[in-house]
Order: sequence, then structure tokens, then C-alpha cells
Amino acid sequence: MKWHHGHNGSIVNGIPRIGFVKGGQSANWRDVDLADHFLTKAQDYVKSHKANPFFLYYAMNQPHVPRTPNQRFVGKSGMGPRGDVILEADWCIGEFIKTLKKEGVFDITLIIFSSDNGPVLNDGYYDDAVEKLGSHKPGGPLRGGKYSLLEAGTRVPFFTYWKGKIQPQVSDALVCQIDLIASIGKLVGANVKVTDSQNLLDVLMGKSKKGRESLVIEANTKTAFRKGNWLMIPPYSGDAILQEVNIEVGNSPEYQLYNLKEDIGQKHNLAKKQPKVLNQMIKDFESVRGDYKNVEKIELK
Repeated sequence: MKWHHGHNGSIVNGIPRIGFVKGGQSANWRDVDLADHFLTKAQDYVKSHKANPFFLYYAMNQPHVPRTPNQRFVGKSGMGPRGDVILEADWCIGEFIKTLKKEGVFDITLIIFSSDNGPVLNDGYYDDAVEKLGSHKPGGPLRGGKYSLLEAGTRVPFFTYWKGKIQPQVSDALVCQIDLIASIGKLVGANVKVTDSQNLLDVLMGKSKKGRESLVIEANTKTAFRKGNWLMIPPYSGDAILQEVNIEVGNSPEYQLYNLKEDIGQKHNLAKKQPKVLNQMIKDFESVRGDYKNVEKIELK
């Protein structure tokens, strides 16, 4: 397996990775067994806690790097290791759902599925993802990708499911994963006080499509501001394209302003055509973020 420089701090069973492993041979693992291991742990948790209300955060290792599918899935997708681990992830979710049903808690369980960032192809390991991509666009109509302040970097897959409680639908409501804290708190009757978290339980349950009014978004240590249909990206130094992963990250010496309702692909920067909107966005952003210009100067030292 080939990898980028920096993804070789440790070599475990021939698989290079970021970071360093300590603990000797007893700390080693087989990457090809991780998906099964985490699935089993999640299933065991349900079985041992089903008698009472429980919260489970099931963080899957697939399809993250290093992409090492179990032998059962190798070659099954025809799309290389990335395609194989996507199949494996899908299988894991299916097996976990089967467990919820078998243990009798499926009908009383709220399931939330999401991702932590947008798509990236070559992100440290060469696994034929670029070569086998064909005409497929992982970000669809969105611009950018992982590490980007543009929409393909910060707009991620997100759905909620609760049999008999949530009716199938699509919502354009603006929500943030941090809102899960206050929202789930409301669901279970807990008085959760987290400054940045908003109670959007009705949105998650499909009873309302009124989400957040605004949101500060972050990618690769830099921030931008979303309010309503508008997105404002402040001027940032740095390359417009992160060469290592070939992704447009949104850096520009000028302000960027996009109307996402009319221009989801962010092809038209309206900063100069809509000065009133831009100035208001800057003002609202600074009221939350502070003087981001000085912050960037500090970060760049």
C-alpha cells in the first residue's frame, strides 16, 4: 500500500498511519477486523442496556482511511478498496439494525446518521479511488470538499429515523451536529445548558422545517458564516486549492458571498453586487466570532 508522507508515524501489520502507537505487541490490531470489532461492541451494548433507555454513539471506522476491508468484502464492489469498505459500512449498519429489531427496541429507538465532513478522494492512501471514479461526483453539485469552507466541505449527509414517529421527507432546515446535545436533552427531559447548542427536536422529528437562523462553520481551522440562504466567507490567505488532495478550499483575498438557494454550486460571488447584505453578514459574524482578522494573524505567526 502506498501512502503520503506523514501517514507513516506507525506501521501496524504493514499498514501505515498518522500518529504513534505505544504499548508493544499487545497494543497492535488487525485493521481488517476493526469493522467487525466495533459492530460487535455496539451490538453488545444494546443487548446489555435494552432494559432501560440508553444512548449509543457508534463511530464507524469505515470508510475512513486506511481503507482495509475484511476479506469477505475484498473485490466485491468492483470499485477498489474504497468501494469495498463502503459496502462493509453498509453491511455493518444493516447488521446493527437487525440487532435493534431482534432485541425488541427498534420501534422505540431514534436513529441519527451523519458524517463529519465532505468528500475527499486521495487523502493519504492510494486506493484507486481517483482512477475508478469515472464520471461520478462525490460532492454532487456542491463546490469544494473536505478541508473546505465551500459547501461540499461543511454540508454533510444527515438523516433521522424513528419508526412510526418520523414521516419520510426532505428538509432544508439548517442544523448543526452540536444541536444534538440540546435536542436529545429535550427528548429525554434533561435540562441541558450548552451555549452553542439549540433545541431543534421538532426539526429532527420532521414536525418543523424551521432550523437555525445562523451558523458559524469551520474547516481546516478557518471559519465562515451562514445566515438564511446566504453564506459569507471572509478573506483568507493561503492557496485556493489544497494541492495534496486537489480540493478547492475557499481561500480568497476578497470577501465571498453566495446565495445558496439560487446558486448551490457557488458559481457567483455576489459580494460586490450585494454590499448591504455583505456588510450585515460581516457584522453578524463578528458579533459571534469576534475580530476574526486578528485571530487569523495570530494563527499565521
